[in-house]
Order: sequence, then structure tokens, then C-alpha cells
Amino acid sequence: MGKKHIPYGPYEKYFKRPIDLCCALAALIVFSWLYIIVAILVRIKLGSPVIFKQPRPGKDEKIFNLYKFRSMTDARDENGELLPDEVRLTKFGRTLRATSLDELPEAINIIKGDMSLIGPRPLLLEYLPYYTEKEMHRHDVRPGLSGLAQVNGRNAISWDQKLKYDCEYVSRITFLGDIKLIAQTVIKTVKRSNIQVGEGFKAGKFIDQRIERMNMNK
Repeated sequence: MGKKHIPYGPYEKYFKRPIDLCCALAALIVFSWLYIIVAILVRIKLGSPVIFKQPRPGKDEKIFNLYKFRSMTDARDENGELLPDEVRLTKFGRTLRATSLDELPEAINIIKGDMSLIGPRPLLLEYLPYYTEKEMHRHDVRPGLSGLAQVNGRNAISWDQKLKYDCEYVSRITFLGDIKLIAQTVIKTVKRSNIQVGEGFKAGKFIDQRIERMNMNK
């Protein structure tokens, strides 16, 4: 898989993790009221469990459970099968995603050491076989709550460009760079820019695109 990732400097090696931990703990304490309000609303409008858990690959591809507030119902068809995501994603769920409030519980992932404030977003397990050798280096560091791809288009850019941004971030992690990305994330979240939910963005499209490319290269 190529050369093993070497921290770019002292910040990445010694200070990034303690800063992540302090910020996540502070967020849980300062915004505890917001966590409580969102949890109550989710319970009332979408039912339980309030927290949605999904396995994702983290640093060195170690699997962890990503925590989010649930944004979809458990509506099923007459055969007991879950209805399509776009049907189960309610107006309230769309609002949670559009405002990124569904991602508040990821502070717990940061405290546990699964994630960082800034880094490549943790994607689905089924994507692992379809990354190029270079793209696999996105797992050399902890995944992030936000990252370079998120502030440069998020779901509005192509998968190739998104993964290119991830690799670019991993190659040079700095304190000032992370501060800039945090500020850009806050601005974009407030403005709700470059955010698509529901039918507008099909994550599984990544696999279809990679299989099509593999077939073309045969």
C-alpha cells in the first residue's frame, strides 16, 4: 500500500489528539442543553433508539461504531422490509441533516479516540475494496467530523475529487490548516451550502462508478 504515513509535524504527532479531546468534552458540556433538546425531538418524531449506530472504518481501517442522531423512521412494507431511504427520511430528518445536528453525537467518537475534529470523513465499510492504493491512505489518520472535502463541495463534488481532497489533507496536517477548516465548516453549516440530502445524493453510487471503471479497464 506504499509508504506508511509519517506525521507532518509536532502538531499532528503530539497536539492534535489532546486538542480534539478537549474540544469534544467542552462541546458536550457547553451544548448539553442542545443534545437534550434534539434527543427529545428525535424520540417524539422518529421513535427509538434515539442514537443511530453504524460500523465505519477508522484509522488503520479499524472498525468502530459511528454515532449519530437518527434521521429516518423504521417504516416497512407489507413484507416487513424497510422502505427506501427517501421514504423513511422525514422533513424533520432532512432538517437534522441539513443543519448537521444529526452529527452531534460524533463528539463521543472523538472522545473515545475513534475520530478527530478534522480528517477524512468515515465512509461505509463496503467501499473498502474499491479504493485505489493511493486512496487507501485516507485511513492512515483518524477520520474527521469535517474535512477538506466537506468545505470544498461536500456531496456536490465527484467521488474522485472528494477522495483526492482526503489524500491531500492526510499528506500535510497543520494546526493553522485545521483551524481554517473548522472556521470554513462553521460558515458552510450556518449557510447550509453544498449540502444535499435524500434523493439528491446516493452514496451507493460510488460502488457503481468504480465497478463500471473496473469493467472498462479490463
